[in-house]
Amino acid sequence: MSTAMSRVALSVQGAALHAVFALPRPVRRALAGPPVRRDGLELALDAQLLLRMVALGDRRPAVPSVEDARARVEAGRTILGGPIVDGVGTRALTLPGSDGPIPGRLYEPDGLPTGSPLLVYLHGGGWVVGSMDTHDGVCRYLAKHANVRVLSVGYRLAPEYPFPAAADDAYAAFRHAAENAESLGADPLAIAVGGDSSGGNLAAVVCLDALRRGGPRPVFQLLFYPATDPSMRRPSRDLFGDGFLLTDDDMTWFIERYCPDLSARTDHRLAVLLADDLRGLPPAYVATAGFDPLRDEGNAYADRLREAGVPVVKRQHDDLIHGFVTFVSLGSRFREAVSEAAGALRTGLALRSRANVVDLFRPTG
Repeated sequence: MSTAMSRVALSVQGAALHAVFALPRPVRRALAGPPVRRDGLELALDAQLLLRMVALGDRRPAVPSVEDARARVEAGRTILGGPIVDGVGTRALTLPGSDGPIPGRLYEPDGLPTGSPLLVYLHGGGWVVGSMDTHDGVCRYLAKHANVRVLSVGYRLAPEYPFPAAADDAYAAFRHAAENAESLGADPLAIAVGGDSSGGNLAAVVCLDALRRGGPRPVFQLLFYPATDPSMRRPSRDLFGDGFLLTDDDMTWFIERYCPDLSARTDHRLAVLLADDLRGLPPAYVATAGFDPLRDEGNAYADRLREAGVPVVKRQHDDLIHGFVTFVSLGSRFREAVSEAAGALRTGLALRSRANVVDLFRPTG
């Protein structure tokens, strides 16, 4: 918001933002401006309006401190706000990690029977910012609309804990969930991993780690605009690296803090796209956004999975921007995209779950 608006309580700013999104479509179009088109694609009105509101805000410092960046993201969570998804309970957990305890939060839809599928979810934020709280909304949404338990993981962040700390925590959390499924109310044969952006990267890394290490493996991977190869630039980074929320400078800032060692940026536990062999990985739903600098590497990863014989749905939402899973409380276009992913997750897990397959497809009449 403007300097004046920055002095207004975050809850008031949030109410104003939601009021704008509730305006009639012609008014929202007038506020957003003429349609934005690039690379043969047209930006969704909801996405354009959000970008317009962000553009009215304070300019971020050219080189933010880690503390300022984290505070900004947490403030954004309050502003986005919206009603809490009802019918979903939560409980705090502590998960064992190789270097100490890892905080977790289990989301449980009301009435979901024991022995049902579970999604281990890894939040986005460039491995540096973000938290279980900033992604509370999407975890609740997926839990309710995919009818699964969701285990959100508070993995360690850089630069305090650089690569591969986050990857280590992500794998440890999945391994714990798989080996203690009963205590989580889950079916050990129907555990998926998922995440957005850097969290999508970590989810993909968990699948590769689990395959290579032996032992329990995820049966499905839900990847939202995943980072898959920080070692090279692709056209979408130049096309959409400014003005579409996630910027080229942001991406450089994040990777410099998570993996300052240039030689490590081709390691398969970071650049999963460069892994020699992807055969045997679990089925995947890979959702990318048309106006996202990460678009091309996410699509390239889906293509490599398919070439390796992995069942995969590559879904590019042509009209959306990076971060859309965290905007489910705002425009309907964001909810549509996440609802589609929830349906894919629910179906993919039901095919593996003894407890849910009958209930999911029972007659409704």
